[in-house]
Amino acid sequence: MSAKLVIVDDEPITRIDIRDIVEQAGYHVSGEAGDGFEAIEVCQQKKPDLVIMDIRMPLLNGLKAGKKIMADGLTAGIIYLSAYSDRSDMKSANNIGAVGYLVKPLAERSLLTTIEVGLEQSRRNKLLAEKMEKLSTKLEQRKVIERAKGVLMEENQLSEDAAYKMLRKLSMTKRCPMNDLAELIVMNA
Repeated sequence: MSAKLVIVDDEPITRIDIRDIVEQAGYHVSGEAGDGFEAIEVCQQKKPDLVIMDIRMPLLNGLKAGKKIMADGLTAGIIYLSAYSDRSDMKSANNIGAVGYLVKPLAERSLLTTIEVGLEQSRRNKLLAEKMEKLSTKLEQRKVIERAKGVLMEENQLSEDAAYKMLRKLSMTKRCPMNDLAELIVMNA
């Protein structure tokens, strides 16, 4: 279990307790913070796999800090801690993309189980984001190829099939990816 964790809580005793629990379970605590601003800073430096963060802290609360951390892609998941079982906080945490929500005082077993589930959920989210990025790139490339086919069809009075075959043949003879050729064709069109 080489997962990197960041612990964020305004109570130093709570941070120490959580650190002891997770390190005994084999996790690596790569950083700690006492408020939301510090949490963002530590996550920027450490890029943890998971953040365990209190919601109610002075200066910048955990929900606002978590929103920034997730938006910037500084971690794949956050487990929120709260002394309150507040529906509004739970809803906000879900909207941010929390992978867990625990009410204090923490039970060691619940914390470790939630970390394990959170890490797995974070891993799946990361894989899904990577797949979406690849699909988005392929879609953009396909759009350029379609535009290039249109230019070739118009300039050379070709059918769609003939324009595609022309692009493919050019790609093979020039040893250049079809998308790169398509970008050149549509550049001045």
